[in-house]
Amino acid sequence: MVTSERFDRHAKYLRLLSEHFPTQQAVFTEIINLQAILNLPKGTEHFMSDLHGEYEAFMHILNNCSGVVREHVDEIFGNELSDQEKADLCTLIYYPHEKIALAHDAHRDSPTWYKAMLDELIAVARRLSSRYTRSKVRKAIPHEYAYIIDELLHTHPDENNYRVRYHERIIDSILETGSTEDFISSLAELIKRLAVDHIHLVGDIFDRGGGAAKIMDRLLLCTHQRLDIQWGNHDILWMGAAAGEEACVISVLRNNLRYGNYEILENDYGISLRELVSFADRTYRAGERITPLMKAVNVLLFKLEGQIIQRHPEFDMEGRLLLENIDLEAGTVRLENGTWPLATRDFPTLDPEHPYELTASEQRIVDKLVSEFTGSDHLRRHVEFLFRHGSMYLVRNGNLLFHGCVPMNEDGTFASMNCEGTWRSGRDYLDFCDRIARRAWRDHDRAALDWLWYLWIGYRSPASGRYVKTFERSYLEDQATWAEPMDPYFALTHEVSACDAILREFGVQPEHGHIINGHTPVKTKSGEKPIRAGGKLLVIDGGFCSAYHPRTGIAGYTLISSSRGMRLKAHEAFTTVAAAIERNADIQSETDHFARAERPIMVSDTDTGAEIRDQIQDLRLLLDAYRTGALEER
Repeated sequence: MVTSERFDRHAKYLRLLSEHFPTQQAVFTEIINLQAILNLPKGTEHFMSDLHGEYEAFMHILNNCSGVVREHVDEIFGNELSDQEKADLCTLIYYPHEKIALAHDAHRDSPTWYKAMLDELIAVARRLSSRYTRSKVRKAIPHEYAYIIDELLHTHPDENNYRVRYHERIIDSILETGSTEDFISSLAELIKRLAVDHIHLVGDIFDRGGGAAKIMDRLLLCTHQRLDIQWGNHDILWMGAAAGEEACVISVLRNNLRYGNYEILENDYGISLRELVSFADRTYRAGERITPLMKAVNVLLFKLEGQIIQRHPEFDMEGRLLLENIDLEAGTVRLENGTWPLATRDFPTLDPEHPYELTASEQRIVDKLVSEFTGSDHLRRHVEFLFRHGSMYLVRNGNLLFHGCVPMNEDGTFASMNCEGTWRSGRDYLDFCDRIARRAWRDHDRAALDWLWYLWIGYRSPASGRYVKTFERSYLEDQATWAEPMDPYFALTHEVSACDAILREFGVQPEHGHIINGHTPVKTKSGEKPIRAGGKLLVIDGGFCSAYHPRTGIAGYTLISSSRGMRLKAHEAFTTVAAAIERNADIQSETDHFARAERPIMVSDTDTGAEIRDQIQDLRLLLDAYRTGALEER
């Protein structure tokens, strides 16, 4: 029975709720439905990090769900199919149009082959659909064949086999109408949507590889799976550039010029470098190790960064004001640990009296580039997606996800940062970083834009967490000067106590919680392990980016969390889509089942389960209101 005082407190909400459930019968039905959902297996979560523009490798991992599809195929067909047949089926699921074209060219695409493929795909889809409500499966079915697929998924033998014959007639009609390829493609898409319920991208979609825009375009299509992104420093850099922060714009240019990714700038986002190239060629000397274009970009960057550092003493980055320490006549620069020879003396726009001021020509170039970035509709759509689906961190199902670190002191306490006059640390600091990033995108005020740059590169930034030596890497030959000290977090979190403190700070129970982050490639070939502190910390940056493969020895880690527990996947390098299609060259992965569930994990055990129980409680209050007459049924 609901008391009048309790009803008054919830009256407005219950009236709104009654619009969706206007009768006692409607409330009964929804409570029964929600109770049933609590007893379904937990949906599979797929964690990836540090994609760095590697589009083909990302798409293959997305298509094979880090091996989840192959696991289901093996379980369903066992010894019924040969290894070759199961590999063919998996590749058909990953790349249906391409695999069918290959079968056609080899004259294997007979009606018998098509019927066998359809039967096998339906068997896989039926198994996966059993883990969800029929309503959720219907929403995941591609629209074009929704009714037919729904019928096929729920066809079971009856006394006279009417339903089986009905099923067979549907298959025959698909073959007769010539719609087989599209139908197979729809089934394959459904299987991939059902294999993974939730995708977590733990930062750094952008830079290094040239396919970041294609990855973002693909993510925009992930409307049938839950998706979240924890911003990495490279993502924040592009967010800052799209918002018009000048140093972020120049940093994006520098990163992509270093890795030869002109196409993402000009072809994908329509950003012209013509005026910058012309300025560099007429201003800087050619014939040195550093090209005129990189010389121009470097000087623009260090001038703009210097202006930010001077505006924000709280960033504590005065040690990066190095243009004022250059001796042009001697060709040297003074650092904290001595004086070092420069790789060039070619600094024609540097005024020793005002080293961080742009010349009139430089200012025109910067203004033009900022206009190019802020005016790119394609980039704006991608950055709006990052803000809509992203955050600095996420707590979900006992896991704490963030890209880089939680800044710490050597003694294991959380490091404090002066955030616009208020000192913040731990979760409070990361919440501030999230808010100010959104403010920069919304309001474009100078202070918030400067903070976006700091989040990209600052030592106490949770997305960066290292003392970045861009100047030294640009101008000094001696690589001893390139070493970049890391935040104490990265050493401390090898120990259980530090991980437990971080989990508690974010409201996660340490007994069963995990920290999941990327950012620092795991050098597997040197003996580094991705599972640290007794399983409390999982570092899933194993080197998706091809530039890292020589250092890491693998091509990335991904993480799977399902009703069976958690398992880490270590992937070998992806070859090509052509090899995957022609030779079934799937990415080979080693699986580490490091957190097996003692019993199947159900929806009731998850955050979604807690939300459903809250919904059930609200529905019970509405039911009481109907029964007592406090609200009238409609």
